[in-house]
Amino acid sequence: MSDPALTALQEQVRNAAAAKRPLFICGGGTKAFYGESCAGERLDTTTLRGIVAYAPNELVITARAGTPLADIEHAMAEHRQILAFEPPRFGDGGTLGGAIASGLSGPRRPYAGAARDFVLGMRVIDGTGDALAFGGRVMKNVAGFDVSRLQTGALGTLGVIAEVSLKCLPLPKTETTIVQACTPEESIRRVNAWGGEPLPLSATCYHGGRLWIRLSGAASAVTAAAQDLGGERIDSSKEWWAGIRDQTHPFFIAAHSDDRALWRLSVKSTAPYSNLDGDQLIEWGGALRWLIARPDADHTRIRAWAKSAGGHATLFRGGVRSTVFTPLDSTLAELHKRLKATFDPHGILNRGRLYAGF
Repeated sequence: MSDPALTALQEQVRNAAAAKRPLFICGGGTKAFYGESCAGERLDTTTLRGIVAYAPNELVITARAGTPLADIEHAMAEHRQILAFEPPRFGDGGTLGGAIASGLSGPRRPYAGAARDFVLGMRVIDGTGDALAFGGRVMKNVAGFDVSRLQTGALGTLGVIAEVSLKCLPLPKTETTIVQACTPEESIRRVNAWGGEPLPLSATCYHGGRLWIRLSGAASAVTAAAQDLGGERIDSSKEWWAGIRDQTHPFFIAAHSDDRALWRLSVKSTAPYSNLDGDQLIEWGGALRWLIARPDADHTRIRAWAKSAGGHATLFRGGVRSTVFTPLDSTLAELHKRLKATFDPHGILNRGRLYAGF
């Protein structure tokens, strides 16, 4: 059966390829701030909308790229299931395609897995207008080169995501949050020590002298862990964690309100704390450090620290946007260019969104 919405997008891509005219892929637009700026004719993926298939017993859901995350999560909630990587929305219009194209994950990521770990398959329109299918709708389909995971986080530079199949997980039986007062150095030490113990951790977050720890699982395990760890117990913290996920927490609002630079530092969880001349919020058991810095902060210094801490730094929002992502060495740059040439030979899809030149 033909799909008019998909056919229309394919035709738009073919016309753009013939004219060597760049396209700017956009769904809900809630992540337009992320990555390098890129110009081009808008390709609207919100025309591809709706849940294609959902098999709760198989823990698999398939939906079209323009489907709002809210719709998907509502359908799954009826069966007490979740997208365990907690995709950030950054607004009411956040879509499935945007979540997978950005590859971003929320607070549960270090304990449940990243976005790409839950992608089973997808349909993609390449840079010539052809519709390609990768993976499948079953959890055992892992044979061959995993192009679906390659597309995850590529920000649309390797194709227009049209449809995605995802693995679901059951909603935890019980969830609670405990809060402890400590220094940033002590928070890093604690969460790393707990990571080696059989505790039902599902999220951690440190800011302003307080360490928030979310516990999820069987009621007996959550209760026992909360008693062992100690601290103030908060049973109704869902909105608080959503604020961390979607960056509506006061820390992030402060970064947005005066146009300071918000950096995303992905490092080893055990990396020592360094204030880097800015306010910080620490997630993922110490492995994700959000830094609010001056708009003109020294990119080289921040990236040098992230590299010394075993990771990399991304200029997530604001600031002087000379280079958003950590520059690639020559080998990786060549690999990226080859992949771009394979999936988008005319270089029309989100040109320059990841790096200048591809």
